[in-house]
Amino acid sequence: MDFEPPPMRTVTCNNVDIPYLAYDGDGPPVVLLHATGFLPWLWHPVAALLAPAHRVIAPFFGNHRPSDPRNGGLDWLQLARDLERLCTALQVQDPVLVGHSMGGTVSILAHVTLGVAVRHMVLIEPIFLPAEIYRMKITVEEHPLAAKAMRRRNSWPDREAVRADFMAKPFFRNWDPAVFELYITFGIRNDPAGGVRLTCPPEQEAALFMGGGHHDPWPLLPAVQCPTLVMEGEDSENRPWIDLTHAANLIPRGRHIMLSGAGHLIPMERPGEVGRALAGPVLSVKC
Repeated sequence: MDFEPPPMRTVTCNNVDIPYLAYDGDGPPVVLLHATGFLPWLWHPVAALLAPAHRVIAPFFGNHRPSDPRNGGLDWLQLARDLERLCTALQVQDPVLVGHSMGGTVSILAHVTLGVAVRHMVLIEPIFLPAEIYRMKITVEEHPLAAKAMRRRNSWPDREAVRADFMAKPFFRNWDPAVFELYITFGIRNDPAGGVRLTCPPEQEAALFMGGGHHDPWPLLPAVQCPTLVMEGEDSENRPWIDLTHAANLIPRGRHIMLSGAGHLIPMERPGEVGRALAGPVLSVKC
């Protein structure tokens, strides 16, 4: 990477402040949507490969709408509306939407349900749960990911303690070193009471997980109107219960690729491959 992430900006949409990173450029706009509980700064190695040839926007859909995980959480359709309003406010037209995990599903909701015009979509390990799950009503305690988020540690004396803690966890073992350092820098905030805490608190991460169960994306896939690339990690823990090959086949101009040796966190593990995939044929195809 040749430069540091830009400063965070904020735009007010319908009385809600939406934070975002902006990389100035003249080419077709690219909007990068992060995964549940993560951050726009983690896209920086990808954005650095695309800018300045492209205008790159990376919103932070983490803390802008504090929500109660025990009261339905933060509905992902609301995030899709926020994306629509952000693009309107920033005059982002016909972008390439790149969504990881939660961000991939939000992209589908924005494009199909809300009619956001999109030049191309790249869905990286999108969360398309089995259809029957969307018909179930489960509590935070019954939701495996929300329950785990609620138990997440959220207090350390300093960033060095965070680094040592995270480096010992298998979860971070395959992360690109630069992305890992971005997470240590921006994924952790100073606590006014002393020490440091997660930028996206456990309760808010749990609210995001709970909000993903409100809308079944499967019926929307045949209505996608733009070329769409679905990227899947060969070693993703989601493969036994999310059929992304089938998802790509339901999209009229869908294409599926498998990244060998990658897990669910493809942008964190293989940012160079993601950036090169975007900078190549994806950005040259029109909807």
